[in-house]
Amino acid sequence: MSTFKAPKGTYDLIPPDSATFLAVREAIAAPLRNSGYGYIETPGFENVELFARGVGESTDIVTKEMYAFETKGGDKLALRPEGTASVLRAALEANLHKAGNLPVKLWYSGSYYRYERPQKGRYRHFSQVGAEAIGAEDPALDAELIILADQAYRSLGLSNFRILLNSLGDKECRPVYRTALQDFLRGLDLDEDTLRRAEINPLRVLDDKRESVQKQLGEAPLLRDYLCDACKAYHEEVRELITAAGVAFEDDPKLVRGLDYYTRTTFEFVHDGLGSQSAVGGGGRYDGLSEMIGGPALPSVGWALGVDRTVLALEAEGVELELPATTSVFAVPLGEEARRVLFAKVTELRKNGIAADFSYGGKGLKGAMKNANRSGARYTIVAGERDLAEGVVQLKDMESGEQTAVGVNEIVAELEARLG
Repeated sequence: MSTFKAPKGTYDLIPPDSATFLAVREAIAAPLRNSGYGYIETPGFENVELFARGVGESTDIVTKEMYAFETKGGDKLALRPEGTASVLRAALEANLHKAGNLPVKLWYSGSYYRYERPQKGRYRHFSQVGAEAIGAEDPALDAELIILADQAYRSLGLSNFRILLNSLGDKECRPVYRTALQDFLRGLDLDEDTLRRAEINPLRVLDDKRESVQKQLGEAPLLRDYLCDACKAYHEEVRELITAAGVAFEDDPKLVRGLDYYTRTTFEFVHDGLGSQSAVGGGGRYDGLSEMIGGPALPSVGWALGVDRTVLALEAEGVELELPATTSVFAVPLGEEARRVLFAKVTELRKNGIAADFSYGGKGLKGAMKNANRSGARYTIVAGERDLAEGVVQLKDMESGEQTAVGVNEIVAELEARLG
């Protein structure tokens, strides 16, 4: 036993389970790469003010969940709790918005950190794949991202997820709603922290998961009743485009994402097989975030999908992904000469794109064949002194058990032909 364990609320990705996580990441990224999104990678930590300004000082993420620390040099940093603010910061710093091709379309994959009470589907270290389209205000862009996420989930074989959709208005109509909501909340029986939150950002109260709070919100005013004509028209076009693409969704007038920067379109992907942690991803439009962090006006939209929760959703539906074999060919040498020859053949197979492994450690035939079985290889190459004296190796089909002699110099071509 090791002296050390993974920190509370975190997990290690190890084979064979890690292969599923990699496949999920690839499936989510594939539609993005096919739609003009380029890959971006940002540091695991940023200036703490980036998140305080962008995510919102009144959010649980900033007030309770962010891992913030001060460096030896006095810099105040935070482990990134989400991806959008970091990606937008990087795009602005690199002046990608000045290249003349808006929107700037980016996708990313990485680990994020929040200090939360650990439970299934909610970790202190978690993995997401995200996408951001920066610098364009267009309902088609909002619809595109929702459609691409739906496409990614369906490519994995998921079917029991729902898309919730709402509009949070803009700087013209949301202040009127904000005032009406605050007036309503002041009349409820809420604790001091919640009342304080209501004064800073009342929409956060709608996102409160406590039953004691939700019970009192039944008659709360709805933002859709306060939308200006421009926001109504924008939202209706998003709805029409998604519908025309054959993507089903549900209007949820109470949907509020947990970050302050969202405007207009907001959406969430939920899976009913995951219990209380039902959200597997979500996102929306954030037209004012660039200005919040010191950049120019750059209307933008994006989403992040949880890899961890997507894997849990696959398990809930009983979906098993068809994963490529990690090893197609396993070489078993018997003797030093065979060790030298087969190691060279394994190297050649790898150069030709065939996944191959080797029996290390000088094991005997019985132990080496056990390793071959465990590797999942379709074929095993076995060779001893007598085989090499005849210029052949023994090629065993691990499915049928059939074994044939193949010339040493023909084995690579033979395996290429058999494996396609």
